[in-house]
Amino acid sequence: MAEELGLRERKKRETRQRIADVAMGLFMLRGFDQTTVADIAEAADVSVNTVFNYFKTKEDLFFDRQDAAVQSLGRVVASRREGESVVDALRRDFYEALDERDWRYGIVNGADDFFEMVVESPSLRARMREMGELRKEYLAQVLAEETDADPDDPTPRVVAALVVALTHAISMEYLQRLRAGESHAAILPAVRTAVEQGFELLRSGIGDYPA
Repeated sequence: MAEELGLRERKKRETRQRIADVAMGLFMLRGFDQTTVADIAEAADVSVNTVFNYFKTKEDLFFDRQDAAVQSLGRVVASRREGESVVDALRRDFYEALDERDWRYGIVNGADDFFEMVVESPSLRARMREMGELRKEYLAQVLAEETDADPDDPTPRVVAALVVALTHAISMEYLQRLRAGESHAAILPAVRTAVEQGFELLRSGIGDYPA
């Protein structure tokens, strides 16, 4: 029974990923607003109902990894090494993402195409703003739990806002230069410098929080 359930869950994950991959291919080809859920269902060889079983909205298809994106900063903080500050943990994770060419900070080849579609669609812009707020809320919740903060203590919310603003600023700097025609490889040294300077500025404000 356990093997059967495991196989069923794996097939569900595979179906979900296939639908998301097909959807992104169509979005890249036709544009987000010009692609319908029916188009995606037909291309993925599933019914429209099946698409909605996995994704509540078309925006969910575009941001198919939104849960991971919203929770990523909080998870880094919650799983940081013993004695490691928020600044050190997040800076280390940022560098690891760069080295691994991971998408979680938006600094990867092709990010400009993704961002261009967001810019062109009002509903995607709205969803991205919403995800930014959820990202702050989730990180603030983790910080409050990690420090056993009083509900009236604004520190976790303030720190979360600073962290999200910093990571967003670095990612946007990368995107702007990428869209201006610079190559990914040419921008990376400047990104690393921005990470170092940005997190040092953050440290000057919050120190080794949470000690």
